[in-house]
Amino acid sequence: MEKVLLDTVIRGFGVYILALFLTRLIGRKLISQMTFFDFVIGVSMGSMITNVVVGQQFTATSAVTAFILFTALTILAEYLHIKSFKIRKVVNSEPVTLVQNGTIVEKNMKNIRMTINELMMKLREKNAFSLADVEFAIMETDGELSVLPKAEKQPLTPYHMKIQTAKSGLTRDIIIDGNLIEENLASTGLDKKWLKSQLNSQNIKDVSEVFYAGLDNRKKLHISKKNINNSEGHGKYGIE
Repeated sequence: MEKVLLDTVIRGFGVYILALFLTRLIGRKLISQMTFFDFVIGVSMGSMITNVVVGQQFTATSAVTAFILFTALTILAEYLHIKSFKIRKVVNSEPVTLVQNGTIVEKNMKNIRMTINELMMKLREKNAFSLADVEFAIMETDGELSVLPKAEKQPLTPYHMKIQTAKSGLTRDIIIDGNLIEENLASTGLDKKWLKSQLNSQNIKDVSEVFYAGLDNRKKLHISKKNINNSEGHGKYGIE
């Protein structure tokens, strides 16, 4: 039994390091856009790792040992990520610039094995339909693409127009599914009388008629009524 446990620990540690290396080699693109082929590869690798670590004898003992070992190694890896920048860089790599001043960085595209079509798709997902509109496009360590439009292509905001705005803050839940959250209402300094007047202004006689109501820092109540008519026409709320 002791030999089985020791073998499981040794195999598990070796396979864990190998799995990190191979997933690092496959690249971050696997995380963000998994195709059917990638899914098959991922499932197959998981099965092979299980077979190698658990083995053929004492499968229950080996499985429990492997589970505990992988949990411990994961916690250790996360701790090392926090403590060591070098380890973090080796395991997770670093952000990669794919577009700079409207020009594709071809070398970086080859390094992460991304095609032009895939890049353009990801840019469109960020509402960037032309390379000329992009200042920077950066592939993050989690496989997501961050896009910075050029200054002249960025939407106007109150800041650009020097307009003072009030902070809305977080919305407090006041009514959920017809139930009043009294402690949330009290924390805003308002009472049921005020709430009733707000509901009456929208022709709502009782709290039970409200599906959701939230209050922001400007004391503005956002109300969504319950749908009394439960029958829904085909395609009423979207394509079905």
